[in-house]
Amino acid sequence: MKFLLMLVLTVCWLKLYAQEPVATSLYTDTKVRYQFSYPSAWQRHQNEDKTQVSFVAGGTERPAVVTLTTRPLPAEQKVLASLLARGQQDTLWRSILRLPRAQVLHLEQRTASSYEELRYEYTFAAQPAPAARTRVVGRRIWRGGVEFNLEYRAATAQDGRYRTEGAQAVESFRFTGSAPTPPVPIQQCDDKMYGIAALRIVNDMWEDDCRTIHEFSVTDPTESPKIHREVLPFQSYALAKGFDNCLYSVTKAPTNRPELVYRYNPTSRQGEYTTWRLPAQGSETVWISAATDEHGDLYFMTADANKLVKVSPADNSVTVLWTKDPARQTPYFPIIGFAGAGSHGNFCIDDASTLYEVYSTDGSLLKVNMSTRQAAPEMVTLSGLPERGGYSDLLLQLDKAGRRRLYMAGPKSLYRVNMETGQAYRVRRGVYTDLAGCNLFRAVPPPPPKPAAGAPPTAPTATTWRGRVLDAVTLQPLPQAQFRLNNGKAETKVQLTAEGTFAVPVTPDRAYRAHAQLVSYLPTDSIYTTLAGPYVQDILLQPLTVGTTLRLKNVQFDQGTTRMLAASYATLDQLIAVMKEDPSLLIEIRGHTDNVGPPEKNQILSEQRAAAVRIYLIGLGISEQRITSVGFGGTQPRASNARESTRQLNRRVEFRVTGGR
Repeated sequence: MKFLLMLVLTVCWLKLYAQEPVATSLYTDTKVRYQFSYPSAWQRHQNEDKTQVSFVAGGTERPAVVTLTTRPLPAEQKVLASLLARGQQDTLWRSILRLPRAQVLHLEQRTASSYEELRYEYTFAAQPAPAARTRVVGRRIWRGGVEFNLEYRAATAQDGRYRTEGAQAVESFRFTGSAPTPPVPIQQCDDKMYGIAALRIVNDMWEDDCRTIHEFSVTDPTESPKIHREVLPFQSYALAKGFDNCLYSVTKAPTNRPELVYRYNPTSRQGEYTTWRLPAQGSETVWISAATDEHGDLYFMTADANKLVKVSPADNSVTVLWTKDPARQTPYFPIIGFAGAGSHGNFCIDDASTLYEVYSTDGSLLKVNMSTRQAAPEMVTLSGLPERGGYSDLLLQLDKAGRRRLYMAGPKSLYRVNMETGQAYRVRRGVYTDLAGCNLFRAVPPPPPKPAAGAPPTAPTATTWRGRVLDAVTLQPLPQAQFRLNNGKAETKVQLTAEGTFAVPVTPDRAYRAHAQLVSYLPTDSIYTTLAGPYVQDILLQPLTVGTTLRLKNVQFDQGTTRMLAASYATLDQLIAVMKEDPSLLIEIRGHTDNVGPPEKNQILSEQRAAAVRIYLIGLGISEQRITSVGFGGTQPRASNARESTRQLNRRVEFRVTGGR
């Protein structure tokens, strides 16, 4: 996104570094037909099958890394790129929002003749400030049934040293040959949910079933389900739904031999064994649950949660992901892991690689990061669950309005959980050993076809700008902020949700002035040029807390004098407005010069310029008791003094908050 910075008062400071040209090398794959350049000094690492190659700089502690990962898409995902990529933008945005203290700098979708891609940049911090933040710059590209993910990742503290090189490597990726003929689109995940019925009535008596599958839709799960009676050739606790809308299961019998996975097609009501063979689970446990991830891979877990296995339909591989329950390392495990305690092996996976397990005794949720294999240190307790014991599975689905819903198979009933409030609601009666569905990962319909050559141009259609208004320090949402957009003809007040998010329709390729403000924060007034497709960018507001120092952009003087240029007044008038809005605000004006000339003269000049700004503010109604001034000469440079292009950044006026609310 073209970002034309028009901040009257700057929110952050960008260091500029004078860099020599970096020697690069070319990495080429003639089989898949792509190439990109990378800094020659970075060390290259590659796995045996060449599906992942990494380039590392900076040593072993907090290195900068550029990684390219390629993977063939599952057969069920090998649809036209436009179908896949449009579904992935929402998935990527949601996954970023789940990162701690995340800021989305840029997320856009692009379409080329033979592929589609997502380009993105964001930062996050796993620990509270002042812990280091991580910057991620990447591209996800889909072409010819293959996904390419090229990503730069490093601490933001290393931006000046590595970011330019890493971002250039990401940007340089290109294809060197034509793409394979795209496959014919196939059926996508539908809205149907399924559950293995635990019980059945025979001669007016309840008895174990675990072979019958109930089918119902999330559009109205209260309706009576369609029954697929005894369609499994064995009793089962585990059921997953593939991207082909078929159901996959395995016997619950505890054995010491590998077990074949069974496929059942609810449409044809036919079933057969696959060639996928799960490893032996052992005679002391059973395969208790199954789930699907965003790539269409299937997962099976044992009742003790000590074994998780992934089945990839794309290449028919079966991989053991872990053989020890990650929850064993958590503080709460002694509470749920003692002999005779309930199971917590029933699980589901969301679209951000988080695995959720349910503790069968009270319905509490456990969370495991699939990438790090680390369990969250605390369990999530839910309210509204009426009975203890019998919580047997979880499933995340989208309802007909596109909202995420967590379903839980509980004692004698199916429940729906509001993940924001932790409140559970009863949906319908029924006892199920496992739930299955995959519409959370469904691709959205393709875009309308392009107009034929020579057709008259059509008016630009509206697109959507999404993002959040955030505190620039804590990265917490600011739902109370006022946010307005002006396209030069009309101004629109943008409504923020309780999470500080917004989604506003805009016209592509048009300049919008975005103004956000909140008491005790520095207002921001920026101009954005909108894109042709949906995109995401957050807005930051700098809190005016004691100790904050910000540059007064565009405050300039005639060379060697204290005479302010006319361009300075708009910036200072904005500062006056902020101080009048918050009468408790106290500031210190700070003057700085470069290092050219005698230091003692630079010191005097910086003091006089800071005093000139103070006098201007007092003259327009700000009490002199609220403003002090000081000069530092050239002792506090923010950039190199080696050349004029960076020396001018050291000639600046700042203000520091010394008191306030």
